[in-house]
Amino acid sequence: MPGNHLRLPPERSAVRPTTFQSRSTRTPADTPPRLTDVLPAPARVEPAAGVEFILTPGTTIRTTPGPEASAVGRHLAELLRRPTGYPLPVVTAGQADGPGGISLLLTGDDGSTGRSRKPQPGGAGSAEGYHLEINSSGVVARASTAAGLFYAVQTLRQLLPPKIESARRQPGPWAIPGGTIDDQPRFGYRGAMLDVARHFFAVPHVLRFVDHLARYKLNHLHLHLTDDQGWRIAVDSWPRLASIGGSTEVDGGPGGYYTKEQYAEIVAYAAARHITVVPEIDLPGHTNAALNAYAELAPDGVAPPEYTGTDVGFSAVAVDNERTYRFIDDVLGEVAALTPGRYLHVGGDEAFTLDRAAYTRFMNRVQRIVTGHGKRVLGWHQLAVAEHSAGRVVQYWGTATEDPTVAAAVRDGAKLLLSPGNRSYLDMKYSATTPLGKDWAGLVEVRDAYDWDPGDYLAGVPAEAVLGVEAPLWTETIRTVGDIEFMTFPRLPAIAELGWSPARARDWADFRLRLAGQGVRWSTAGITFHRSPDVPWAGAPVVPEPRPAGSTARGGAAAPAGDAPPPADDQPVPIA
Repeated sequence: MPGNHLRLPPERSAVRPTTFQSRSTRTPADTPPRLTDVLPAPARVEPAAGVEFILTPGTTIRTTPGPEASAVGRHLAELLRRPTGYPLPVVTAGQADGPGGISLLLTGDDGSTGRSRKPQPGGAGSAEGYHLEINSSGVVARASTAAGLFYAVQTLRQLLPPKIESARRQPGPWAIPGGTIDDQPRFGYRGAMLDVARHFFAVPHVLRFVDHLARYKLNHLHLHLTDDQGWRIAVDSWPRLASIGGSTEVDGGPGGYYTKEQYAEIVAYAAARHITVVPEIDLPGHTNAALNAYAELAPDGVAPPEYTGTDVGFSAVAVDNERTYRFIDDVLGEVAALTPGRYLHVGGDEAFTLDRAAYTRFMNRVQRIVTGHGKRVLGWHQLAVAEHSAGRVVQYWGTATEDPTVAAAVRDGAKLLLSPGNRSYLDMKYSATTPLGKDWAGLVEVRDAYDWDPGDYLAGVPAEAVLGVEAPLWTETIRTVGDIEFMTFPRLPAIAELGWSPARARDWADFRLRLAGQGVRWSTAGITFHRSPDVPWAGAPVVPEPRPAGSTARGGAAAPAGDAPPPADDQPVPIA
């Protein structure tokens, strides 16, 4: 990161970081961060001038008694052990403990019983918030939930030198700048979507994506599991969905699908990182793969040929056939049983072959099926024309800043999830020369992804009706892990900050400098990223941009300890 100070918003400008050693004498990966370098920007930061805590071989991680805090402690230890070479034992905190080490305490407890409910400082009292104190004798993180402790750990990760992201042992020192952070999220839903239907991605690839979300305090992973080009989850009651529908993808690749055990593995891995999986079964359109597998679901009873192109809007299930609703009930029931989260995403977009009356009638019935399985409905914003269901969420992907139909749905009680295509779509090209992606919503550089306010975006929708933000990555042109990362970074951290940080913290001049410092971390972690000309990248090696879709280039790199192991990148995954 450049040596000049960050230009901070007014609420943060009185607080200045401390530089412990001249940055000119260190390599970028050695450079100690400042307390105000964290991304997403915390709600409140108070650096302590001249104070730092040094990790040593004798450092211990102490946690409140119980499995939740202990799991967070083990996660922190796994992140730090390989690059530091330190043992970092995780032990239960006790009343007799003196200062020193890293303490991860639930509910602000002193570590003796885990039962205290003392008033919490700052963010530690909110469901996902935390309070972090760092001085020369130790680090103490307090939170009312394990999620809050987990987010405190992600902040600690960024307060260590970038070489902490290395998969190999590195020399010290391991200094953490002193001070206090009080932090909590602005929105309860902060997510990203991975389209595994257009191109299939094996479990290790998805787990690596989960780690990227966790790094920036995102808490929802939306998996687009079905589309015209492929069906990606096994359904016992309709087995040909996977065996036939899962055998194709864009450009004629081998496709693939997740067994129920594999899907459960993804759900569990995400849950351990406080991320909820939201599965999408896209209906009534985007269903060619299902119709190819089961002709009786097609309007004319004839199975269409498999489809490996990228057009949209040409397929739909038979909305007046009772067997269609048996199919939907079976599929959503099995997926709901595998999914602990509250939402089932039912798609609802681009059903161009249906008139409004047929579409509305169909979606009304689908919503009742979802709620009948104990879940809440989430769907693309075209769903807004249908009747309201309790807890319904409408996901807006348009490019305009007004939509009267969506605003009316919000007045009826729906919540809004914002994913405007010209702001948050990770598959949009950065520039006209970007070798991957599309441009139907325009070109989306990192400043475009950052420079908007989700709480004041869509006319007629008050901030309190906004559930949060999500960054979708559609994969018509995305084939490898390297492709995923190149289109995700640096835009995903921009969306993450909009979802987490208070509105007053949004300041492009400040953000671009904090983002610049992340580049060295990504390079150290082996993450491919777009070197946006809007950002003064400091010391991050240039990584060749991906080749256009259809080339034989393959991405991928080693993952740091504590994250998913690197996949054997992008070899075809055979149908199970």
